[in-house]
Amino acid sequence: MQSLLWVKAFHVIAIISWMAGLLYLPRLFVYHTQVECGSGTSELFKVMERRLLRYIMTPAMIAAWISGLYLAVISGYFTEIWFDLKLTMVILMSASHGVMSKHVRMFAADANKKDGKYFRIFNELPTILMIVIIIAVVVKPF
Repeated sequence: MQSLLWVKAFHVIAIISWMAGLLYLPRLFVYHTQVECGSGTSELFKVMERRLLRYIMTPAMIAAWISGLYLAVISGYFTEIWFDLKLTMVILMSASHGVMSKHVRMFAADANKKDGKYFRIFNELPTILMIVIIIAVVVKPF
């Protein structure tokens, strides 16, 4: 039982870390669209975006998935309808992570074609998904 609590704590820490990146990276993209390609500021944004994705977001996402799947199996959540909703939202969250990875590569190659408005709107997706996930887990409406 005590080890299960440690896994839950680790899962929450991983989620918080992943969400911080999912909310911050699109904001970096917004600012990155406002600077000239090849400028010192653009190069700094490239480093910030790459490091955030590589050293914080991706490891946190992997840790959240591993710990979450472990908890789901141990607790038998795969038979619960609320868990189906949560899992669907987490898959969509992972897909948004993948889209952000693509944008990091596009900015790194000075090939970004999206404007700041796109990234401002895209920035809302993780928030909406997070709200649905929290309601599914805490309220268990189904």
